[in-house]
Amino acid sequence: MSACKRLIYVLKQRSLWGNIRRNVTTWSPVGAAFNAKPYRRLDLFEKNVGLFGVSELNSPAGFQVASKTALKNTERLVEKVCTSPPGVETVECFDQLSDGLCKVADLADFIKVAHPDPAYREAAEKTCIEIGTVVEKLNTNVDLCKSLKNLLENPEVVSRLDPDTRRVAELFMFDFEISGIHLDDKLRKEAVSLHVKLLDLNNEFLIGSHMPNRIAKSAIPEHLQLHFASEGSFVQIGGLHADSPDDLLREIAYRVYLYPNADLMDCLEELLKCRYKLAKLVGYESYGHRALKGTMAKTPETVMRFLQLLTDKLSNRTAKDYEMMRDMKKKLNPRNFELMPWDHPFLSGVLRAERYNIEPSLYSPYFSLGSCMEGLNNLFSQLYGVSLMSEHPIAGEVWSEDVRKLAVVHETEGLLGYIYCDFYHRSEKPHQDCHFTIRGGRWCQETGQYQLPVVVLMLSLPHPTKNAPTLLTPGMMENLFHEMGHAMHSMLGRTRYQHVTGTRCATDFAEVPSILMEYFATDYRVVSQFARHYETGQPLPESMVARLCESKKVCGAADTQLQIFYAVLDQIYHGKPQNRSTTEILKDMQHKFYGLPYTPNTAWQLRFSHLIGYGAKYYSYLMSRAVASMVWKQCFLQDPLNRDMGERYRREMLAHGGSKEPMLMVEGMLQKRPTIEDFVDALVSELNPNFETFIMDSES
Repeated sequence: MSACKRLIYVLKQRSLWGNIRRNVTTWSPVGAAFNAKPYRRLDLFEKNVGLFGVSELNSPAGFQVASKTALKNTERLVEKVCTSPPGVETVECFDQLSDGLCKVADLADFIKVAHPDPAYREAAEKTCIEIGTVVEKLNTNVDLCKSLKNLLENPEVVSRLDPDTRRVAELFMFDFEISGIHLDDKLRKEAVSLHVKLLDLNNEFLIGSHMPNRIAKSAIPEHLQLHFASEGSFVQIGGLHADSPDDLLREIAYRVYLYPNADLMDCLEELLKCRYKLAKLVGYESYGHRALKGTMAKTPETVMRFLQLLTDKLSNRTAKDYEMMRDMKKKLNPRNFELMPWDHPFLSGVLRAERYNIEPSLYSPYFSLGSCMEGLNNLFSQLYGVSLMSEHPIAGEVWSEDVRKLAVVHETEGLLGYIYCDFYHRSEKPHQDCHFTIRGGRWCQETGQYQLPVVVLMLSLPHPTKNAPTLLTPGMMENLFHEMGHAMHSMLGRTRYQHVTGTRCATDFAEVPSILMEYFATDYRVVSQFARHYETGQPLPESMVARLCESKKVCGAADTQLQIFYAVLDQIYHGKPQNRSTTEILKDMQHKFYGLPYTPNTAWQLRFSHLIGYGAKYYSYLMSRAVASMVWKQCFLQDPLNRDMGERYRREMLAHGGSKEPMLMVEGMLQKRPTIEDFVDALVSELNPNFETFIMDSES
């Protein structure tokens, strides 16, 4: 580095650290970096290296170049696969094919929703469509499939494959089968046509599900109009306003936002018909049967048994929760105390706050973003021997100046991968917290090295102010831990094939590592290591953590029952067609699995955007939580910082990604194969009073 560059670098550092208040300079380097205000980059001497260091992507036009290169390599690999004898090299070539396309498509899929520049977003969108079209063609390429079939139908060749290679080969074959590769030309073309149609329907439904509804201002009381966006003589209602203390405001928002849209209703009906038709075409009883192959649950029948048994076990507690909510509503509004769906989120929050005084502003000063990142760093260091090291991105590497870059480094294995932290609110970015895989890890036969994984964590946190770093509510802190669980799943996996790396595993298993992190985030033995007041340095009192844990059980059965209702609805929609509308199905399932009355002229299902990404698999959140609960209680409850158990968790669950049957990974960790009844009992036991009392008694 030249003297001039070094001087500018030093000035940058002084500016960066100068933004940290004097009383928080005791944070570790990673904590201090995240408690600093983002600084404006000086790029006088730095060359634009392109997004994520991909040189072609130093401009929007680079997406076309990257796509062209990937497609050229695809043609070469397809020819190699189709002309080579069956063997392990066949599977390696398939994985290289997948890797080459995913590295462009996954990056573009992220940039199209996250980049502030419309030109980048548009270029990324075009690339997604182009790569997606090629993938659909490859999934119906008969010669390509034949090469894999020749391998899997040759007992001698299969006997020489290691378990990971055989599983990946079978997964690639599954991709062919669900695309209709085994059909004759006419039916295969029909399958391709249905795939294309579904892409359009999925996109139409996703967009429509987030569009606001509008109503004439004159239709609602004048004093409530200010709560909604104004549009001439109309107001736009783009959400449920579930946290509002005003009963009438919540009711108006619920009725208007969920008012049926005829076009979107037709879109959903057609989408479900197409999914069923495609599933039947490729040999499945329903779309649900197709979607659940390879998951922990395996079949819709198992899912429904799980949801019904959970409902039965919770019924008494759910009824008590509703009674508590009715009593609270009567207390707040004696003239109208009938419990309605728009009351549930608000009243459960009121009950928690009243019983445990968990006002978020009391907690936030202890949860500065830097302290939380320091806590994650400490946790990973103690469990896995892994450190998070803040790095300064090079010019052009990130899409926004406030994005931070972390290197994930193991004490003996060295660099494991990179996490880009896009944590701050921007108007054009998605507001939902999420994890993106940009590049999957895999062993590269070509170079003899491991391809390091790259992921992005996207949150929507408030920016730091002049006087304080970013302060997180308990919910924000838990979400940060949750998303970091996904990231470390990617980082700690060391799969041979990228097709099964990290979170590329069964949906009902993929949420286990992230939900498990929520348990660490609310255990005082973990929290006490990092939660200290950003001004005084005082630790968060143990009693406040205990109250937070206990508060989660208030109305917990009712909250879980709502999730069961959503999951059941998802299953019924993706089962065999019924001679009734999606609204009639919703009304029936709401009565059976939720208990609060259906509101006429509403269609909540049109806001159920999870039907797209989680079609027939919305139950995954509940099943994953059950597994995470079992792992926590059996393996980490006694000592959440136990290194031996952390290593076992990595070895049995995190390391494999999707290269191993999910239930086998759970069995390896728990040393037994859990039943559906075990899953249900794990969830129900969490709602028992004083489940967390060990926290309050830990010092005695």
